[in-house]
Amino acid sequence: MQVALLRGVNVGRHQRIEMAGLRELLTDLGYGHVRTHLNSGNAVFTNTATAPERAGRDIQDAIAVHLGLTVPVLVRTAAELAAVVAADPLAGIADNPSRYLVAFLSAAPEPGLTTGLDPAAYAPEVFHFGDREIYLWLPDGVIASRIGHTFWEKRLNVTATARNWNTVTRLATLAAG
Repeated sequence: MQVALLRGVNVGRHQRIEMAGLRELLTDLGYGHVRTHLNSGNAVFTNTATAPERAGRDIQDAIAVHLGLTVPVLVRTAAELAAVVAADPLAGIADNPSRYLVAFLSAAPEPGLTTGLDPAAYAPEVFHFGDREIYLWLPDGVIASRIGHTFWEKRLNVTATARNWNTVTRLATLAAG
């Protein structure tokens, strides 16, 4: 199983994608057992022919051609998502899953770009780097955050899309079986 994470869809009036249309698009690409979760661009599907990075590009291209939208798409395998959940480095701190996010990155950050980031400068917010994700504890909420996914995109020169902990764990469960 693989999980597609679409960035910035169905937030406001722009970049609207119906989940039924997304399921159809993924099925037309040859993916099987397509399911969507919530209305925010999360899809779980089977795909044995294409690596996750290629699947992300294929989905992104199909959205551009068929829906006329530019939507970055990151894809993770079920095993990768399970590893994100198992790591849970902020379990002792993050006590509200709606304010505990994982920012999924298009690539691992270059070490030089993370040097000099003093976590204390962003308190009470907390962040922890994974491989291609950043765990974010935002106790004052996402809207008030200084370290949301756009901060990391600019700082690390990557594409990022964030999901709250409830969504991450639910997607991992869906992808597992």
